[in-house]
Amino acid sequence: MNKVVDVKPHFETSPTSLWVHMADGREGIFDVAPYLRSDFFKELERKDYFAQVRLFFSGIGWPNGQDLSPDTISAEMR
Repeated sequence: MNKVVDVKPHFETSPTSLWVHMADGREGIFDVAPYLRSDFFKELERKDYFAQVRLFFSGIGWPNGQDLSPDTISAEMR
Protein backbone atom coordinates (compact mmCIF):
# COMPACT_ATOMS: atom_id res chain seq x y z
CA MET A 1 0.00 0.00 0.00
CA ASN A 2 1.19 3.48 -0.86
CA LYS A 3 1.28 6.19 1.80
CA VAL A 4 1.39 9.97 2.04
CA VAL A 5 4.79 11.23 3.18
CA ASP A 6 4.16 14.99 2.97
CA VAL A 7 1.12 17.24 2.66
CA LYS A 8 0.64 21.02 2.57
CA PRO A 9 -2.26 23.31 1.75
CA HIS A 10 -2.01 24.57 -1.83
CA PHE A 11 -4.15 27.71 -1.72
CA GLU A 12 -2.62 28.90 -5.01
CA THR A 13 -4.79 26.34 -6.84
CA SER A 14 -7.98 26.68 -4.75
CA PRO A 15 -8.99 27.13 -1.10
CA THR A 16 -9.60 23.37 -0.86
CA SER A 17 -6.46 22.04 -2.56
CA LEU A 18 -3.56 20.15 -1.03
CA TRP A 19 -0.12 19.40 -2.40
CA VAL A 20 0.59 15.75 -1.65
CA HIS A 21 3.78 13.69 -1.93
CA MET A 22 3.36 9.89 -1.93
CA ALA A 23 5.93 7.29 -0.83
CA ASP A 24 6.20 5.96 -4.39
CA GLY A 25 7.57 9.36 -5.49
CA ARG A 26 4.41 10.69 -7.11
CA GLU A 27 3.27 14.14 -6.12
CA GLY A 28 0.39 16.33 -7.14
CA ILE A 29 -2.68 18.27 -6.17
CA PHE A 30 -5.62 16.72 -4.33
CA ASP A 31 -8.84 18.76 -4.12
CA VAL A 32 -10.97 18.18 -1.04
CA ALA A 33 -13.95 20.15 -2.47
CA PRO A 34 -16.10 17.08 -3.36
CA TYR A 35 -15.95 15.92 0.25
CA LEU A 36 -17.29 19.22 1.63
CA ARG A 37 -20.83 18.13 0.72
CA SER A 38 -20.68 15.89 3.78
CA ASP A 39 -21.36 17.52 7.15
CA PHE A 40 -18.38 15.60 8.54
CA PHE A 41 -15.98 17.60 6.32
CA LYS A 42 -17.78 21.02 6.47
CA GLU A 43 -15.26 22.36 8.98
CA LEU A 44 -12.61 22.19 6.25
CA GLU A 45 -14.26 25.21 4.60
CA ARG A 46 -12.54 27.36 7.22
CA LYS A 47 -9.12 28.26 5.81
CA ASP A 48 -7.46 28.36 9.24
CA TYR A 49 -8.71 24.88 10.06
CA PHE A 50 -7.99 23.48 6.58
CA ALA A 51 -4.38 24.64 6.99
CA GLN A 52 -3.98 22.33 10.01
CA VAL A 53 -3.80 19.25 7.75
CA ARG A 54 -1.25 16.68 8.93
CA LEU A 55 -0.08 13.17 8.18
CA PHE A 56 -2.43 10.70 9.82
CA PHE A 57 -1.34 7.06 9.79
CA SER A 58 -0.69 6.47 6.06
CA GLY A 59 -3.06 9.23 4.87
CA ILE A 60 -3.96 12.73 5.99
CA GLY A 61 -6.14 14.15 8.75
CA TRP A 62 -7.27 17.19 10.73
CA PRO A 63 -7.53 17.75 14.49
CA ASN A 64 -11.26 16.98 14.80
CA GLY A 65 -11.07 13.57 13.16
CA GLN A 66 -11.61 14.22 9.46
CA ASP A 67 -9.27 11.98 7.50
CA LEU A 68 -8.66 10.60 4.03
CA SER A 69 -6.93 7.38 3.09
CA PRO A 70 -3.83 7.18 0.91
CA ASP A 71 -5.76 5.09 -1.62
CA THR A 72 -8.39 7.80 -2.07
CA ILE A 73 -5.75 10.50 -2.37
CA SER A 74 -3.63 8.52 -4.82
CA ALA A 75 -6.62 7.71 -7.03
CA GLU A 76 -7.90 11.30 -7.20
CA MET A 77 -4.63 13.25 -7.18
CA ARG A 78 -3.76 15.18 -10.33
